[in-house]
Amino acid sequence: MGYLKKSVTAGQAVTGGGFAGCMARLIASGVYVGYVPYAQGTVGSLWGPVLYLIVPEGCLKWLWYGLPALFFLGVWSSGASEAYWGHDPGRVVIDEIVGMLATLAFLLPSKKALLAGFLLFRLFDIVKPFPIRAIEKLPGGWGIMMDDVMAGVYALVVLRAVLHFFPRYL
Repeated sequence: MGYLKKSVTAGQAVTGGGFAGCMARLIASGVYVGYVPYAQGTVGSLWGPVLYLIVPEGCLKWLWYGLPALFFLGVWSSGASEAYWGHDPGRVVIDEIVGMLATLAFLLPSKKALLAGFLLFRLFDIVKPFPIRAIEKLPGGWGIMMDDVMAGVYALVVLRAVLHFFPRYL
């Protein structure tokens, strides 16, 4: 238990925040996935395909219907977590989770399509084509979340085009 407490508060004084602060960090970190020491964004992005694979196909629509609520929960939690970890901290991965789910929205892809969606999302999230870089500058949780949602939309458009024009490859 001491190791978890040290990893959760490493480099930061415990400043309080009560239950709401703890919940914000739990959500923002993707249930502590953001605490991995390297490549937090990549690891956080894997939550999208994992959720897609473990949720029964008949229940996927509820995942998509819940995506806007998860987005707003992410805006709140990532904005609140900035008070503890600074501006757009690496530990916040809820933005990657929502962005990746946006990439896969309403698709029934194969495992190849899941991999392609993951790679496309990471590409757009890292390169940040116009206007993603500008959107990233929105205040608080809005900037943290919106740039990844836009990367997810770009990846979704490209993935849908590939699925439409080259369906046998995915």
